[in-house]
Amino acid sequence: MEQKREYKKPSLMASIGIFVIVAALIGLTVLKWGIDIHITLILGAIIAGLYGVVVLKFDYPTIEKGVIDGIMTGMQACLILFTVGSLVGTWITTGIVPSMIYYGLSILSPSIFLFATLFICSVVALATGSSWGTSGTVGIALMGIALGLGVPAPLTAGIIISGAYFGDKMSPLSDTTNLAPAVAGTDLFQHIRAMVWTTGPTYLIVAAITVFLGFKYAGGELDTGKIQALQTLMGAEFWISPVTFIAPLVVIGLSAMRKPALPSLWAGVFVAFAFGVVQGIGIGDLLDIMNYGYAPALSAELAGADEAALLTLLADNGLSIVPEIAQEAANDIVSLMERGGLQSMNWTVSLILCAFTFGSVLETLGCLKVMLEAIMKPVKSVGGMVTSVIVSCVVCNIFLGDQYLSIAMPGRMFKSAFDEEGLHPRMLSRSLEDAGTLVSVLIPWNTCGAYHQTVLGVSTVAYAPFAFLNYLNPIVAIIMTYMGIGISWMGKDGEPVMGGKTKPAELA
Repeated sequence: MEQKREYKKPSLMASIGIFVIVAALIGLTVLKWGIDIHITLILGAIIAGLYGVVVLKFDYPTIEKGVIDGIMTGMQACLILFTVGSLVGTWITTGIVPSMIYYGLSILSPSIFLFATLFICSVVALATGSSWGTSGTVGIALMGIALGLGVPAPLTAGIIISGAYFGDKMSPLSDTTNLAPAVAGTDLFQHIRAMVWTTGPTYLIVAAITVFLGFKYAGGELDTGKIQALQTLMGAEFWISPVTFIAPLVVIGLSAMRKPALPSLWAGVFVAFAFGVVQGIGIGDLLDIMNYGYAPALSAELAGADEAALLTLLADNGLSIVPEIAQEAANDIVSLMERGGLQSMNWTVSLILCAFTFGSVLETLGCLKVMLEAIMKPVKSVGGMVTSVIVSCVVCNIFLGDQYLSIAMPGRMFKSAFDEEGLHPRMLSRSLEDAGTLVSVLIPWNTCGAYHQTVLGVSTVAYAPFAFLNYLNPIVAIIMTYMGIGISWMGKDGEPVMGGKTKPAELA
C-alpha cells in the first residue's frame, strides 16, 4: 500500500510574505495601471505554487487537485450568477425592475428626502443587485435634487451609499451575495436569512438617523423635473404596473418556503418570460435577452440624438419633457437598464475562479491554516471568531483593494474553524458580507471607494462618516454576537439551529 506523502509545513512569515507580495501586485494593477486583477491572482497562485514545489517539496498534481477541488466549491455560485444574469435581463425587459424604480421615485418629498433617498437606493439596488449601478444613476439624480434642497453633498452621498449597499448586500441578484455563501459553504437563501439578524437592526438605526437629520431640511422645495422625466421615459419604454411585483414576490415566497436558490430564481425568470409573451415580445427576442441582456431602445435614441432629432423623437412619442432634461434622464436610464444576460456574468465568474485558484493553492500548501492558527490563538469565543473574520475582511479591503478578495480570502481561511466549532456556515458568510462588502466603499484606494468618489463627486473621506450602514453594520454584528443574539449552530440535519454563545445542549 502506497504511503501518503508528507510535505513540509509553511512558515508563518513565508505565508504572510506571499500574501503581501500579491497585495502589492494587486495595488499596482488596480491603483497604478487601472486594470482588472484576474491575471494578478493567477500570478499569485503561480508564485505560491512555486514556493510549494521548490521549498515545501509538493508535487504538481497535488496542487492542481487542490485547485480543482477548491474551484468546485464555487460552482453553485457560478450557476446562480448565470441564472441571475438571465433574470436581470428579463426583469428589465418586462418592466419589473423599471416598475420598482418608478414607484420608488414617487415617494420623494422634501420633509423626508434623506429617508426617501435611503429607501429608493435600497429598492433600486435590491432590484438590480448593483450598488455601483444604483449610485451611478439614481444616486447622481438624487445628488442633484439634494443640491436644490440645500442638503450637504457628503451627507447625501453617504445616505445613497448606505441604501445602495444595503440593497446590494441583501439582493439575491448581487454577485457578492452569491460569492459569500459559496466561499463559506452554505446556500444563497440561508445566507440572506442570516444577514437579516445583523443588517435588519442596522438598517432601522440608519433609517431613524435619516428621519432625524431630515427635519433640518424639511422646508426645502423639491425640483421634480428630473424625477418626472425619468418616470415619463420609463413609462414610454417599459410596462409599468404593480402587477410586475408578482415576479419578486414569487422568488421571495419560494425563499421563505426554503426552496433551493436555483429553482427559485428560475421561477422568477419564467414569470418574467410569461409577462413578456403577454406584452407581445417575441419568444426568440426573450431568449436572446436571457443570453445577452437588455439594450434600451427609445432612451438610447434620445440619449444619442442631436437637438433637431431629439425634438422630433419627443414629439413622435408624445413626450412633453424639456429636451435637456429628457436627454439627461435618457442617459441615466441607459446606464441603469443596459444590463443583464447570462454573458454579462462572465467577468464575475472568471474572477471567482481566479480568486478560488489563488486561495486554493494557499489552502493546499497549508499557508491559510498557518495564518489562521496565529489569528485564532487568542480567540476563545464565538464573538471572538466573528470579530476576527470582520477584522480580517477590513484588513483585506485595505491591503488587497478589492471587495471580492476581501470575501474570498478570509472565507477560505476561517471555514474550517467555523466547522470545527459547530457553527452553521451561514454565520461565516454573514460575517464576510457584514465587513467584506460594506467596508470596501470606505477605503479611498479600494475599487469601490475609488468608483463612488468619482461618480458621486464627493471624496471618500468626506462621505465616509455619513455612510452609516457601512460602518455600523460590522459593529452591530460584533455586539450582537457577544450578546448571544442571532447565532446559528449546525443542526444534525444540516439546518441551522438558533442558540446563544454556547452550543445548544441537544447538539453537544
